[in-house]
Amino acid sequence: MSKKHQNLIEQMTLKEKASLTSGKDFWQSKNIDHLDIPSIFLADGPHGVRRQAAASDHLGLNVSIPATCFPTAATMANSWDVALGEKLGLALGKEAAVQKVNVLLGPGVNLKRNPLCGRNFEYFSEDPYLGGKMAASYIKGIQANGISACVKHLACNNQEENRMTLDSVVDERTFRELYLTAFEIAVKEGQVKSVMSAYNLINGVFANENKYLLVDILREEWGFKGLVVTDWGGNNDSVASLKCYNQLEMPGTLDRPEEIIEAIEKGELDESVLGDNVATMLDIVFETMEKGVKKAPEKFDEEKHHLFARQCAEESAVLLKNNGVLPLSKKKKVAFIGDFLYSPRYQGAGSSIVNPTRLDNTMALLDDYDLNLVGVCRGFNRYGKKNKALYREAIALAEQAEVVVLYLGLDEVTEAEGLDRIDLKLKENQISLLRSIKVLGKEIVVVLACGSVVEMPFATEVDAILHGYLNGQAGAAAMLDILVGKINPSGKLSETIPFRYEDVASSDNFPSKTRRIEYREAYGVGYRHFEKANLPVCFSFGFGLSYTNFEYSNLVVTGEGVTFDIKNTGKVSGKEAAQLYVGIKESAVIRPPKELKGFIKIDLKAGKTKTVHIPFDDKTFRYFNVLTNKWEIEPGVYDLYVGSSSADILLSGVIEQTGTGAPVPYDKSTLPNYVTGDLRNIPDEEFAALLG
Repeated sequence: MSKKHQNLIEQMTLKEKASLTSGKDFWQSKNIDHLDIPSIFLADGPHGVRRQAAASDHLGLNVSIPATCFPTAATMANSWDVALGEKLGLALGKEAAVQKVNVLLGPGVNLKRNPLCGRNFEYFSEDPYLGGKMAASYIKGIQANGISACVKHLACNNQEENRMTLDSVVDERTFRELYLTAFEIAVKEGQVKSVMSAYNLINGVFANENKYLLVDILREEWGFKGLVVTDWGGNNDSVASLKCYNQLEMPGTLDRPEEIIEAIEKGELDESVLGDNVATMLDIVFETMEKGVKKAPEKFDEEKHHLFARQCAEESAVLLKNNGVLPLSKKKKVAFIGDFLYSPRYQGAGSSIVNPTRLDNTMALLDDYDLNLVGVCRGFNRYGKKNKALYREAIALAEQAEVVVLYLGLDEVTEAEGLDRIDLKLKENQISLLRSIKVLGKEIVVVLACGSVVEMPFATEVDAILHGYLNGQAGAAAMLDILVGKINPSGKLSETIPFRYEDVASSDNFPSKTRRIEYREAYGVGYRHFEKANLPVCFSFGFGLSYTNFEYSNLVVTGEGVTFDIKNTGKVSGKEAAQLYVGIKESAVIRPPKELKGFIKIDLKAGKTKTVHIPFDDKTFRYFNVLTNKWEIEPGVYDLYVGSSSADILLSGVIEQTGTGAPVPYDKSTLPNYVTGDLRNIPDEEFAALLG
């Protein structure tokens, strides 16, 4: 048994020790008063604190104590700004500590394998490097308050339907490179203190009792020393999970302690294993109580946090198209139309739902802006029900305007925990209204509010598209600031927007209607697939426009990284997220053309130039070799691509690596579709060969 807390643990009865591995209620761990062991409080969530004051549930059905609702992770990832992410973490952690929360259940870093996943609004990206870096920044900020962040859901929880029984079948290399890398960064760089195990199985073994995942990788390889907690109701075999150092079952049940005691009495579980788990539990209890909750201020500055939420929304909004109509001219008559003007979509549904301290509303804010406004109307029902009166009112208003700003998006029930979306489409009544206004010859600006990807068949028909995602309680003001030019947009997509869902590599097997889902597409997630298959997309990963322009030059490649200059060639200040991608053309290993390996966001005044550096790290050239069962580097000449998006490469160079001398892991002749990139048509025998 661990010597830490040994004296305290020796004073406990077996029943008391076992009791500490299961919660005492929906949100709290057990306390042992005579030993001065307090209970700790665990609470959602990833973009705002959801501490319920009365009735408890894990789906956000009951009201919680007011807290700042910041933009969701999917939104914040579009900022490409780790410094901003850390500041957001600081604010989240402060509010959690003020509300006496010891463990904040977030961030979520599950990879966006498929855009129909109903919970994608809670996750950062289709790219594990970007997702991991953003998560690490959140964690550093949250934990600076003395409490614990809890990164979730480890691992391969990429579908909501049947999530508690689904078996995610994935090959080892894909598992390591795509689905675990963000968690690895969160653990190693973020030094996260808590991890939540997923509901699902991975290759036949439940995540919460998966020794390979929780012991071999998480603890022994990554060096994690902290607490592992089940997802709510996600405990299966209590003894097996305890042997894998999944210390805490939530919410509490009577079964787990009794099963543990019975196993020890039968000689099936060594009591020292229970002691080690209890010692880890006590670490988190005392550390978060003494350094966090007990030192927390009595309140936080609600106004300051609201203004910061607005800044986060401003820096995460993505300008996808602009034919010169934005910023809005004071000389042009403008109409605002859309159901979302009246009641904003600002967060998703489920366990992450926040009771905001206040909520900005576009309708209430319009008078604060100097616009040549001819009117505002609802135009459509967001749930898709046709309403001729709303339609006629919108057309009549549009006829009076020169520019029509259309607020479109997804409704509240479309994006939710526990459900997956059925398609990537906006409701037809929104599209038909847009096209009717187009017939009038008006300039059209679309402002989108949705937490994930939607198809945009209207992209060529409108003059501007501003995507706000789910941008929190201050998002309405942020969008108006950008529309009028008060703020220069600087967000870039953290996921690819395809022309159609059928182009997605996993489109044919999502969601799985059985208890087994096969990740046949392997590396074919997001831009990796689209580039390998030479499929055109609507908007590329990493893409986003500005009200200014940037020029890249003077690339220098060294063994430590890349250095280059960025110049703001426009007339206004702006921020730019520069991206580094790495590929190798002559590869013996099956790969996508290139992968994100670094990024940096800078702020430049008009006419100014800045020299920036993106360093290489331990993930720049590595791949996971299934023969050696470790990370290796393939020898050869690597291509380095620097640009403003995955598709807009502005500088390129090369660097040679000697490699680690590992054998080639695959016989390419048995994996022809993976070699060519035809990842939507993987036959059974080829997937079996990949699994090994």
